[in-house]
Amino acid sequence: MSVAGFLAHSGLAAARDQQRTAAAIATEQDVLTALFALRRQLGHANNNLNQATRALHLGLAPEDLDATIAAVHRAADGVRQVTARMTNPD
Repeated sequence: MSVAGFLAHSGLAAARDQQRTAAAIATEQDVLTALFALRRQLGHANNNLNQATRALHLGLAPEDLDATIAAVHRAADGVRQVTARMTNPD
């Protein structure tokens, strides 16, 4: 499902559910915003890791490899936090 399709589907589902509070909807929007930001970060990190791998295969020392690995760890921690927030919303 595309991002636009997901957002449309989610918006329609939310509109149909009259039992949900504005706070619950706002929390879900915050979670979705965080997930999309993490998705972007992981995409950038993936690109950097591919470039680093290519450099390593050529026998070169890639620049900023440690920073890229740290960014991957931060994004993974962010995914863990968002997942915990989704499974334990209290």
